[in-house]
Amino acid sequence: MKGAVSFGDQVEISSGDSSSSNTDDPKTEIKWMKNTITVDQPVSELDSEDSILRRARMYQEYMKVVPLPPQRGFVIPFTSWVGLAASMKELYGQPLHYLTNVHMKKLDSMRFGSDDEDVPLDTIIDPSKAEATIWLIEEVHRSTSSHHYIARLRLADPMYHIHVDAVFPKLQNSSK
Repeated sequence: MKGAVSFGDQVEISSGDSSSSNTDDPKTEIKWMKNTITVDQPVSELDSEDSILRRARMYQEYMKVVPLPPQRGFVIPFTSWVGLAASMKELYGQPLHYLTNVHMKKLDSMRFGSDDEDVPLDTIIDPSKAEATIWLIEEVHRSTSSHHYIARLRLADPMYHIHVDAVFPKLQNSSK
């Protein structure tokens, strides 16, 4: 397969301590990404461990500044955790963290083979409690997740992007 990436190959990972790149500064990283990544760049270069680590850091920094919606608590009918999460994203216009999306999928998979597998979840779990649970999990993931951990998961799953939401709310200018 042309352009395939072997994750078994050793790749040198930058510690971020070099004087040529200040990886603690998100603005520097964004500038680096704009100057380094091009549309016609081979997949192997884009998916290097270093670039995935940088993108995971930028993603986590962004998710930390996205505020949780102030008005919550609508009663949302749902049949699965993934379905509830999708409804919440649409209702609030908010992305959910990559790790929250993965967690919702795992919660649904835990039901496979159970006696109530085909029973809609909103008849088992109170919809308000289920929504509050997702927002709590979301808050934990946004505020405490390590970009190193996110990068490791992304390196292990070449299809990680299916769990990254494309919903990006406008952030208020913090300089006001």
